[in-house]
Amino acid sequence: GIVVLGLNRSHAKNALSKNLVKMMSKAVDALKSDKKVRTVIFRSEVPGIFCAGADLKERAKMHSSEVSSFVSRARATINELANLPVPTIAAIDGTALGGGLELALACDIRVAASSAKMGLVETKLAIIPGAGGTQRLPRTIGVSLAKELIFSARIVDGEEAKSIGLISHVVEQNEAGDAAYRRALALAREFLPQGPVAMRVAKLAINQGMEVDLVTGLAIEEACYAQTIPTKDRIEGLLAFKEKRPPRYKGE
Repeated sequence: GIVVLGLNRSHAKNALSKNLVKMMSKAVDALKSDKKVRTVIFRSEVPGIFCAGADLKERAKMHSSEVSSFVSRARATINELANLPVPTIAAIDGTALGGGLELALACDIRVAASSAKMGLVETKLAIIPGAGGTQRLPRTIGVSLAKELIFSARIVDGEEAKSIGLISHVVEQNEAGDAAYRRALALAREFLPQGPVAMRVAKLAINQGMEVDLVTGLAIEEACYAQTIPTKDRIEGLLAFKEKRPPRYKGE
């Protein structure tokens, strides 16, 4: 039930090119309706790097109209990742800058090695984050601190990222260079035994509720809770509890 999406564009530090964004979109789209998928981990296959952001060499060759189209496509793809119905985890074992951090911000949970480097550095290039960074970063760490990081184009390491709430877990890097990925796998395995329908509906309730006032949010929770009542999984969960055994959920 754990799907791992790995970036592997080593010659360009996993920079987001038109082709890579197209491939990511296709991969994410294939996961939307696959009921066997329980958790998605986004990682890098390239040691020391998560994603360096947009491919600036490719962008330099684009016409201005092409740049707008590319940014829109990248934003849409990252939104597709954010809207996946199952839990998503970003395993940051290396550098995540610009669009790379925006990619990680679109995941539900972020895990990073202490040596990882993260930042939205677009203002250095006289532009701003264009794939969700100005919206997701303040929702993650607060408005004032998000402004400070974006205005300064500051890069933080894993320890600082943990202290400001940018990531959920920080781990010491191992010799294989995949400590964050290993921690992400452990988290994903904690999610697997839970009811699949409940997991999807819980994510929906949280995501929608965070954008509205509390009264409206509670109404959203009530509507989402109602979706779990008639499921076969709920019946199995109650039966397993009664029989004192692990439940055998089928996602129904």
